[in-house]
Amino acid sequence: MAHAHSVKRYRGLMDWITTVDHKKIAVLYLIAGGFFFGIGGIEAILIRIQLMKPMNDFVSAQVFNELITMHGTTMIFLGVMPIIFAVMNAVVPLQIGARDVAFPFVNALGFWTFLFGGLLLNLSWLMGGAPDAGWTSYTPLSGSEYSGTHGVDFYTIGLQIAGLGTLIGGINFLATIITMRAPGMSYMRMPMFTWTTFITSAIILFAFPAITVGLVLLTFDRILGANFFDVAGGGNPVLWQHIFWIFGHPEVYILILPAFGIISEVIPTFARKRLFGYSSMVFATILIAFLGFMVWAHHMFTTGLGTVANALFSISTMLIAVPTGIKIFNWLFTMWGGQIRFTAANLFAVGFVPTFVMGGVTGVMLASAPADFQFHDTYFVVAHFHYVIVGGLVLGLFSGLHYWWPKMFGRMLSETLGKWTFWTFMIGFQLTFFVQHFLGLMGMQRRIVTYLPNQDFDLLNLVSSIGAFLMGVGVIMFLVNIVITTRKPADAPNDPWEDGRTLEWSIPSPPPEYNFKQTPLVRGIDAYWKEKMAGHTEMTPAEPVGSIHMPSATPLPFVMSVGIFIAGLGLMFSKDDFGNAFMNGLFNNYIVVIIGLLITFGAMALRSLYDDHGWHIEPEDQDEKGVRT
Repeated sequence: MAHAHSVKRYRGLMDWITTVDHKKIAVLYLIAGGFFFGIGGIEAILIRIQLMKPMNDFVSAQVFNELITMHGTTMIFLGVMPIIFAVMNAVVPLQIGARDVAFPFVNALGFWTFLFGGLLLNLSWLMGGAPDAGWTSYTPLSGSEYSGTHGVDFYTIGLQIAGLGTLIGGINFLATIITMRAPGMSYMRMPMFTWTTFITSAIILFAFPAITVGLVLLTFDRILGANFFDVAGGGNPVLWQHIFWIFGHPEVYILILPAFGIISEVIPTFARKRLFGYSSMVFATILIAFLGFMVWAHHMFTTGLGTVANALFSISTMLIAVPTGIKIFNWLFTMWGGQIRFTAANLFAVGFVPTFVMGGVTGVMLASAPADFQFHDTYFVVAHFHYVIVGGLVLGLFSGLHYWWPKMFGRMLSETLGKWTFWTFMIGFQLTFFVQHFLGLMGMQRRIVTYLPNQDFDLLNLVSSIGAFLMGVGVIMFLVNIVITTRKPADAPNDPWEDGRTLEWSIPSPPPEYNFKQTPLVRGIDAYWKEKMAGHTEMTPAEPVGSIHMPSATPLPFVMSVGIFIAGLGLMFSKDDFGNAFMNGLFNNYIVVIIGLLITFGAMALRSLYDDHGWHIEPEDQDEKGVRT
């Protein structure tokens, strides 16, 4: 029966805490990612102020170690990952013609566990010192002997909780893309961004368990006195490096493949051409993911693995340049002969291409083991990494946000401000990191708090720091653009760029609660473009207008995540002496851990025992812009 259940409608903050709508979860991811990205950016600026001149004492050596650890960790795990998930959540269900993701409840759970893991990690600044062993947290530096505070515990437990959110998010996208494509949407008709989301989710599925195991072992070493990485107890510190990089290198592709997908959507739209070599792009992406698991030890050339291992990993690393090169040429050939419009979104996309190539070239240099012996632990590696992640991923995300903003929010970002954002960020980026290649070649080491004068480092470090401030100005301009845009009415048309090629441009902006009034019938690659070329203004429906089933809003994912957060905090302080009998009793007897786990498992039990059938939107309640309430 359609009216099986009365609709639970929440307002205000409760609406956001209880939502299971993928479009609202996308906004939550965007806000959380923006918040952590801001924290990571402030940490980066503080690092650059410290290195602006020789023998600077702006921050202490200890704080500097905490800053470089937290900058890397925050940016990679908590800054860019959620923004990637925001774009995936906002776009992928629309691109495949689905009404939501496969498991809306799990989607919400993924967000809240990520958020509480990230908050737990950043609480370390307020609770006795942040982690200080570098973002890779190498043992024995991250062992209790060298990191005596709770900093590394915040790192291990915070990242386990946040990583759980990423893992279940990845599984959800796999299930969604496999099972929920619209009729006619075969795999080889899927948009490129959906393809890269699909492959990224598969990498997450195989890579994240490795880091989870590593973090669990390190937690056991530090809190429960195990000795997995302690040489004196028969452990092996190099084991941590293997575990970390078996995850860490695929993680680079988890970050960059969605950016490839965004570029593959933006460039065809603004060149008014279909993507050149679609099938080669798909297979190149699959090959990158496959080879990405076979190159991890190129981060470990200097650990003494031996010539055979070094040679094999050198070759596999250089091989990965081949599918990446295919993509670069395909983007260039897409632009060749096209009617290119340089919108803000397209400026970021076009700027991405040469910048990423530069990161790729230095990557091939680092893939040569004898060369890597010289480059290792210098600023050359820092420059390479940032060309890939900032010059690649962040430019890609800026492009995607400018491109899909009207679809997500119904409002067009200012093109003028967008172009100013591009030029200030791009010039700042090149100033910051281009000179770091030369700093590295001249011998400036990574992770050093200061340097002596008269080594030819002074001017280049000053230039690098000025560039970092310019990047900061670019990000602030983007935020100003968002604030100005939110004051406009939400009146963007279905297809604001007029050349939209994929399904998301066939429905209103922002999409109604149910996305598609009728599931569309897909008749070829670039489905919406195909209909437009046939003279149609909208998609051909694959079903009659009918009652639409919707999942119920629920606070349970939020509650479960709060429980995990409490349990993590309890475990971390389970061996501390608080000088207070009550607190000692609570923490030392694992009572806080048990309370946290009871909250989580209680919410799980409620979810299992109470069968919520959701609710329906009847045809008479469906209109062009959403739900009449």
